[in-house]
Parts: sequence; structure tokens; C-alpha cells
Amino acid sequence: MNRLLTSRRSALRTLAGATAAGLAAPAIATAQGQTTTWKIQTSWPGGAGLQIFKEWCASIEEKTGGELAFQPFGANDVVGDFQLYDAVKNGVLDAVNPFTIYAQGIIPAATFLTSFPLGLRNPHEFDVFYYGLGGIDIARELYTAQGMHFVGPVHHGPNIIHSKVPIRSIDDFAGRKMRMPGGMVAEIFNEIGAETTVLPGSEIFPALEKGTIDVADYVGPAVNYALGFSQVTKYIVMGPPGFMSLYQPVDIMDITVGQSSWDALSPQMQQFVEMETHVYSDMHHAAIQKADQEAWQKFEDDGTEVTRLSQDDVELMTEVAVPIWYKYANRDPNAARVFKIQLDYMLSGSLGYVDPALVDGMELDL
Repeated sequence: MNRLLTSRRSALRTLAGATAAGLAAPAIATAQGQTTTWKIQTSWPGGAGLQIFKEWCASIEEKTGGELAFQPFGANDVVGDFQLYDAVKNGVLDAVNPFTIYAQGIIPAATFLTSFPLGLRNPHEFDVFYYGLGGIDIARELYTAQGMHFVGPVHHGPNIIHSKVPIRSIDDFAGRKMRMPGGMVAEIFNEIGAETTVLPGSEIFPALEKGTIDVADYVGPAVNYALGFSQVTKYIVMGPPGFMSLYQPVDIMDITVGQSSWDALSPQMQQFVEMETHVYSDMHHAAIQKADQEAWQKFEDDGTEVTRLSQDDVELMTEVAVPIWYKYANRDPNAARVFKIQLDYMLSGSLGYVDPALVDGMELDL
């Protein structure tokens, strides 16, 4: 009886192991030499972001049983940051992991597919937008028209501002030469008096070092420390406690794939890549937040001072931002579609970020 029981338990363990393996790797049986390898470039030039990206890419081949592999490249390794989409379209790269805001030049609605000033303020709110309120379907529709497939968003955290001079209110931005990612963010800072310029991440340090700019936004503390920003600036500027960044409180990257590379995958492998993008987003966001906690002490040790804008600054900047939201939304019907979803969410009882009085009389060209 004991031998029979042991035999049955052994068989069940074997079956359970086989089932788990099947769920973990949809690639199934792949003939030797049949691995599909994607060249994929990120916008991360270094630091924790690049390390996490490379670790994730290295896991794909094993997870798929050799059917799919990702060959990772850092920022500018194959093409410049602002040439990523052309490289995907013409097949130089199979996929990219860019900051989603970079797509706004070819897809105006991309302004609202990522964080915008005083908009949605927490990662889960963008998850609600994408996966609960239909944002992912609109994004894929718009990218398909450009010969690309938008797989999904990737969270990393708020952006912060580094400065050579103390900035303690929005008035202190006046006259400052400031690096911004362009678009709406730059226009809002121009409105409060800054002189903005667009630079890729890899060019920020030398511009600060040479004095070409004296204020620069980029991503979070860990990556910015690794890039040496404490060596060329003395201050970090953030919003009130709990609101690190007024202008990009939930900066978003994504995984975008060339349409031909995407179509070459089986439906099962496409589903796997979509699921892995969720995995990457979660681990990427958590690991960067962990690294950020360690980076704050390093900035402090280097003598960097953190200054914070006030709640009054939040309200003043919101008044500046709202009409510019509408301006950008009304430039393109699809931008208006996306923004309307987010605006309704921000006006709702769930969030209440926007005072209805601020949008009274404003109209969207849907």
C-alpha cells in the first residue's frame, strides 16, 4: 500500500512539474537553430534602468525554451534616441523600449499615453487607463497605423529636476535655461518663464557641465546619480511631499515592436510577450524605486539639497496647465479621444484631481 501511495505521489509531482513548465514557457518544442532573436534598444543610457533592462532581456530565451531571444542595446548603441521609431520601421531594430513621450512627433496622442503635467499621478491610475478604460486598444490602433505594435506600458517612476541654482517656487524658473523632453511639458515651463531646450538623456550631463543649461529634468534619483548629476548640480527640485514631480509624476516607457517582427510570432508567443511586458513593468518599477531609496543618501553625502515647491505652486501650475491640456488635445482627434478618458477619470469621485470650475467652458474637438 505504501509503495502504491508513493508511486501515485511521484506521478502527480511529475504531472504538476510538466504542467508548470508548460505554463511558464509557451514556446514549446523548438528545433535547434530555430531561435528568433530580436534586436531591442532601450532609452536607458546607464545605471539601474539599463541593468534591469538587460537582465530582463537575458531571461527571455530560457523562458521560451529557445524560441525567442532578445539581444539588448543601450541608448545610442545602434541609433540615437530620436531615431528609434525609424529604426523599428525599417527593420534595423525589431523592438524598442523608449520613453513613450518620444512618440509624440509621429503620434500626437502619445502626449497623453504617458504622464503629462498635473495629470494622472500614480502608476495604478495609468494601469486603470490602459487596461480598464480602453487606452491599450487606442494605443495599438495608433501605432499600427505607423507600422508598429504597441505591446504595453512600462513604469519606472516620477521624473525629477536637477538645478545649479536653488528653485523654491515656480517663479524661480523664470529665465533659466532648462532641458525638457519637449511638447506640452516644455510649453508649460516656457509659460512660467523658463527657456527650454530638447536634449536626449545622454547629452544632459555634458550640457550641465559646460553651462549650456543650468536646469534639467530627467528620470529618478538612482539613474540620475549613476549619470553623475550630483557632480554638476547642487539642487534637486520636487513638488510638495508625496508629489515628487508636478510635470511628469508617472513617467512611462513602453515596449514597441516593428509590425513585421510582431506578425512573425505565433499567437501564443505574442501573448507571452504581452505577459512578459507586465512582468518587466512590475520588476522595473520596483527595482528602480529600491535603487532610488539608496540614491537619496548618496545625493545627501555629495551635498545636494532638495527643495520643494508648495501646494500654492501646484494650484498655480494647474491653472497654467489646464488650457494647455486642451490645446494639445484639440490638435488631433485621437489625442482628444485619449485625453477625454483621462479627464473624466480625473474629474470623477475616484480621483478629484481637477476642479470642474477650471474646465468650465472648455471644449474638446472629438
